[in-house]
Amino acid sequence: MSDAALAAAVDAARAAGRVALKYYNAGFEIALKPDATPVTQADREAERTIVEILGRAFPEHGFLGEEFGGSGNAATRWIIDPIDGTKNFVRRIPIWATLIALEEHGEITVGVIHNPVTGELYTARRGGGAFLNGERLRVSDEADLSQAYLLHAGLRAARTTRYWDGFMRLVDATDRQRGFGDYKGYCLIAEGKVEVYAEIYPEGSGLKPWDLAPCKILVEEAGGRFTDLEGRPTIYSSSALATNRRLHDAALALLRP
Repeated sequence: MSDAALAAAVDAARAAGRVALKYYNAGFEIALKPDATPVTQADREAERTIVEILGRAFPEHGFLGEEFGGSGNAATRWIIDPIDGTKNFVRRIPIWATLIALEEHGEITVGVIHNPVTGELYTARRGGGAFLNGERLRVSDEADLSQAYLLHAGLRAARTTRYWDGFMRLVDATDRQRGFGDYKGYCLIAEGKVEVYAEIYPEGSGLKPWDLAPCKILVEEAGGRFTDLEGRPTIYSSSALATNRRLHDAALALLRP
């Protein structure tokens, strides 16, 4: 089933990408959600497109989406972020993507990340590897934290958490630090271009499952490791840590309050 699911998810991501790209190039209205994050017509229309395509292919599956919430079968469901990086999208920064994953009984089995501006299509299937535009991905072999690249998703939110001092220890322990953020950090881990990516937010106000679902399987299928900051392999925490696996325990130890 996962081959068919992956093919359908790719179709849905490409279709949603075409919808979003039309607005990205032409213009859109912006509204603020209750949590003060922006949403556009592109987000909503792209999510509707994904639900329509996947609902037709797999009518027995449920959905959990950023814009329209949950519906249908919660045990086997598609988790959708129609535009991950909406703030980038709004500012015409070309680092945003459509994120789609299939969750079966609590495990992510399929993941697709598609940036329609760059044409990048990341795909992963449980046990089947991780790919970028059909090319197999492998994480970095770097085993020395002092030679590692550290990515983060922003500093202000991290500074208000109990992990801030640990994050500063991680900064001091690594060779270079950059803030790419959003889906992009996980893709760079999977591509073997960086070693550690930390997204740190206050409890209950940070990441959502749709921000992380395809990123988790992409990193894992490329040979990396994905957990929350307590070391649990879950997409249901406010924060996340992805690494090339070799440096994961060392990063967790430094981050620990």
